[in-house]
Amino acid sequence: MSMDKAELCGSLLTWLQTFQVPLPCASPQDLSNGLAIAHVLNQIDPSWFNETWIQGISEDPSPSWRLKVRKLEKVLRSLMEYSKDVLGHPLSEQHLPDVSLIGEFSDPAELGKLLQLVLGCAISCEKKQEYIQRIMTLEETVQHVVMEAIQELMTKETPDSLSPDTYGNFDTQSRRYYFLSEEAEGNELQQQCLDLERQLVLLSEEKQNLAQENAALRERVGRSQVESAPGLTAKKLLLLQSQLEQLQEENFRLESSREDERMRCVELEREVTELQQRNQALSSLSQEAQALKDEMDELRQSSERARQLEATLNSCRHRLGELRELRRQVRQLEERNASHAERTRQLEEELRRAGSLRAQLEAQRRQVQELQGQWQEEAMKAEKWLFECRNLEEKCDLMAKEKERLLMERDSLREANEELRCAQLQPRGSAQADLSLDPTSPGLENLAAEILPAELRETLLRLQLENKRLCQQEAADRERQEELQRHLEEANRARHGLETQHRLDQQQLSELRAQVEDLRKALQEQEGKAEDPTLLKRKLEDHL
Repeated sequence: MSMDKAELCGSLLTWLQTFQVPLPCASPQDLSNGLAIAHVLNQIDPSWFNETWIQGISEDPSPSWRLKVRKLEKVLRSLMEYSKDVLGHPLSEQHLPDVSLIGEFSDPAELGKLLQLVLGCAISCEKKQEYIQRIMTLEETVQHVVMEAIQELMTKETPDSLSPDTYGNFDTQSRRYYFLSEEAEGNELQQQCLDLERQLVLLSEEKQNLAQENAALRERVGRSQVESAPGLTAKKLLLLQSQLEQLQEENFRLESSREDERMRCVELEREVTELQQRNQALSSLSQEAQALKDEMDELRQSSERARQLEATLNSCRHRLGELRELRRQVRQLEERNASHAERTRQLEEELRRAGSLRAQLEAQRRQVQELQGQWQEEAMKAEKWLFECRNLEEKCDLMAKEKERLLMERDSLREANEELRCAQLQPRGSAQADLSLDPTSPGLENLAAEILPAELRETLLRLQLENKRLCQQEAADRERQEELQRHLEEANRARHGLETQHRLDQQQLSELRAQVEDLRKALQEQEGKAEDPTLLKRKLEDHL
């Protein structure tokens, strides 16, 4: 039975105002965010629609219709779960409202569907008598529309039986809901039984009345035999006998109908019991499917975090490559700068050699000091590289130990996995055992994936990633150690060269000092002679 959804929405808004929620609910716009409906559901069943659930649908100051749609989806999802798990009435997908039209346009027709589902929860919960009494206090027109809505809920087509295979893919099946009002069907069966009992009582009373009427007719027949003529009495007697036979046949038919109705009542009660048992089994399967879905969500979040960490690692590797390139450029610039400085120093030395002997001696002294400073710097650099080399060797040893520990842990996990796999494969048949012994068969991999616990899979994945990261880090450290070893060898060669140059400079300085002393002695010996200073200077230059 269909009805005008706009009229249904107006009548259900009037019914909704009997709950006295703290928010306005007089128009479709007041219900477009779903918060007022959430408060009504909280009054219907506070244990299911609790305060924590209401806080998750708290009022947002943003007027975005997308936020309203998300809140309405949450309300509808909780309403569907309540109807399925608590009331045992799975909602059919074709009877669900379009919450996007409610949130964006406040559509009265779709809002009427949503309020009709809320009405179904109210008349099927534990406090249904209270809510039915509230409906009786409304206006007659509103009562009529609400009763039609209830009748439409009760007369919806019952879906096929759900098998456990239906829950094989919970992400697909969770979107299919059917409105199977088993409790309402049980109440209807009880009402039919009461109606049949009342009919039996009425038939019994009718039977008694007929028996009394039959006795009265017989008495009248007896009196008429005395008073009336024989011919008329025979006709009346035949008529009364025919009526009596008809009444007896009607009585027998009613007795048969009563027995049939009684057997039907027993059969209907048995069906109600079976439906309740099946509802309990489906509820347990629904809880198990919900747990599997939660576990799948957690695995998806872990996979997303792993992808983010991998992206961060790739970015760090790219930055490390750029840093190595910058270091290479810095080394090239330092070598070029050193070559320029060496060329400048050579030019300065050549310029100083063109000067006097004193200037040349000062230049040699400064050169020696510079060489000593450079030698000290190179020695400090060599010590620094040696220290870094030792640190890298220690890190390499630590990483090797960590790698050995991870390999041992991986081997132990493999052994535990093999033991668990063998324990799971023992109860199976010989054919399945032969199939599982084939390492190349895809069934073995599927079976291992099924029996492997989620925690063990996560541990294996984490160990594989950690092993890969340690191998990469070990290779990088090995390259860095080789690079530092090359730098150390270059520094040692430079230090040996500087030491050799320093010794040569010391020898040259000693020779120059000896020559200066010889010249001073010559000057002292020829002090009394009037020798030209220019000649002495020429001799000194010739010596040099």
